[in-house]
Amino acid sequence: MAKPYVKLGRNNAAVLLVDHQAGLSSLVRDIEPDKFRNNVLALAAMAKYFELPTILTTSFENGPNGPLMTELKESFPDAPYIARPGQINAWDNEEFVKAVKATGKKQLIIAGIVTEVCVAFPTLSALEEGDEVFVITDASGTFNEVTRHSAWDCMSSAGAQLMTWFGAACELHRDWRNDVEGLGTLFANHIPDYRNLINGYTTVQNSK
Repeated sequence: MAKPYVKLGRNNAAVLLVDHQAGLSSLVRDIEPDKFRNNVLALAAMAKYFELPTILTTSFENGPNGPLMTELKESFPDAPYIARPGQINAWDNEEFVKAVKATGKKQLIIAGIVTEVCVAFPTLSALEEGDEVFVITDASGTFNEVTRHSAWDCMSSAGAQLMTWFGAACELHRDWRNDVEGLGTLFANHIPDYRNLINGYTTVQNSK
């Protein structure tokens, strides 16, 4: 049975960036490294643009998983940062769950490495507690397409909505009349073809 369409709302959403760590990044093979990094940073830029509460977490960062991506630390210097000592499922860490609950948001936008574990486990846990979960597929990475699609099927069947960062940004924005230049710049910074579109628009506007 198809699940009802639920729209993301900028007043109802929080962003959870789970285990985007240097060591784990080397495992991502279903998306090209440069594209994956760009997508993660685009998601972070989206969170900042819409002023969404954002939570950063890592798993066993003193071990082979490595430190969090430097750009994420720099982007969210004041965000809750939970360095989990060992819990594989972020939802098993009380401090992480407490930080999520403290946002007061029931729509959780989640991305991370690797998709079938670091994204799927907290997604399924949050769904079980009644939250709405939106998984950003192109800012989440894993070993190959087989594991990716297995994880997507599992999360989707449980009620998660799968989106790209671009789709999520458009749904949060709702109406271009809210702001053309700001969102257009965000898109142009992360999508080369969109930069051409914005450059054309800017040229036309300046010639009026």
